[in-house]
Amino acid sequence: MMSSGVFILIAATGLFSSFVSGIFGMAGGQILLAVLLLYMPVATALVVFASVQVASGTWRCVLWRRYVHLRVSWQYVVGSIVAFLAMRYVSFVPDKPTVYIGIGVMPFAAFALPKRFAPSITRPGAAYFCGAFVMTLQLIVGQAGNVLDVFFQASELDRKTVVATKALTQLVSQVLRILYFGALAGDVAHEIPVWAWLSFLATAIGGTSLAPIVLHRMTDDGFRKWTKVIIICFSAIYVSRGLWLLATGER
Repeated sequence: MMSSGVFILIAATGLFSSFVSGIFGMAGGQILLAVLLLYMPVATALVVFASVQVASGTWRCVLWRRYVHLRVSWQYVVGSIVAFLAMRYVSFVPDKPTVYIGIGVMPFAAFALPKRFAPSITRPGAAYFCGAFVMTLQLIVGQAGNVLDVFFQASELDRKTVVATKALTQLVSQVLRILYFGALAGDVAHEIPVWAWLSFLATAIGGTSLAPIVLHRMTDDGFRKWTKVIIICFSAIYVSRGLWLLATGER
């Protein structure tokens, strides 16, 4: 049974992480999972994380539904499903250091490309490839948000369309990951009382509801600037993690 202090910390983190994701469509999930893993077993943490992400993602889709880029969304979903089905039958998986360094370096390489070669999500066929590629990385290491955001960063989509479209695509990705890992199977969810579950979901929806206050006041240029900063920070963390694994011999 979690203490009241831990419950308050997790609930506050859920509120803050959903608020951050509601503004940028990214970063909040990493913050939440890091805190959950400090106080919960891995299985329990993954259940809570998946539930909060689905709740906040669903509510973000509802709030920004009229801004969703439908063509990009359905193409991304098709690519994700193809990768999901393929990964169920592919036995080869590269080691974690390679993947971490790869997904950390890719955004830096993409930013270095001339604008006409930048991997924009709106280019013909790009959304299919992005969905398949990002889904594969998510199933291997659990996260690839920085790679996904490079495709949106290179597009001409406005900030509201970016947040709305990413919300829908990542909601689908989260559901596919739950199906792939079977994270919601078993009795692990019963380790947390119902009132705590309801509180976690309420804070996720609350944080998501507060985000539009900031996003409406933010400019598209400001949105892209801060998104790029977040991408670079997380990419640097991934590269550092990969190098650490190589240095320590962990796999």
